Amino acid sequence: MSDVLGLLLAAGAGRRYGSPKVLAHRALWLTTAVDALRCGGCAPVLVVLGAADAPLPEGAEGVYAQRWPDGIGESLRAGLAAAAAVPGARYAAVHLVDLPDVTGDVVTRVIGAATESPAGLARAFFGDRPGHPVVVARRHWTALSDSAHGDEGGRGYLARRRGEVVRVQCGDLATGRDQDVP
Repeated sequence: MSDVLGLLLAAGAGRRYGSPKVLAHRALWLTTAVDALRCGGCAPVLVVLGAADAPLPEGAEGVYAQRWPDGIGESLRAGLAAAAAVPGARYAAVHLVDLPDVTGDVVTRVIGAATESPAGLARAFFGDRPGHPVVVARRHWTALSDSAHGDEGGRGYLARRRGEVVRVQCGDLATGRDQDVP
């Protein structure tokens, strides 16, 4: 097991997309995202589910977010609660299921920046646009969870710590664009 676990948020209903994204393309996005986290150095990979169940790829463990309809903040909270129970995990690489072009190379780069940072916080950037994964040291998990509610995930927490978050340029590896429409 690595000291970095992967936390894949995949609980949403995909309203703009028309169906839960965890099921998109016969769950190809799910497999791609889990592979990116695993190839990037994460073990275990926790997949937060809610609107739909999906068969999980090898190396992934499911976490159910009971309050998933309340928004991504609730999915993040459920995932961080499960992560806190993983012994030896010092960092969480938080990723989203609807970023199919993000690969293990992106994950590796962001993990490297976070583990070398005094604050233990790093975020992928694609040009000037912030994206995922976001890697967060364990010492931030409680405060991050406490700040996540409804449709507000980690954005506010990261904004308050802007000077501590390493901006990791990944535009040479992926676009990092989320897929909101089929």
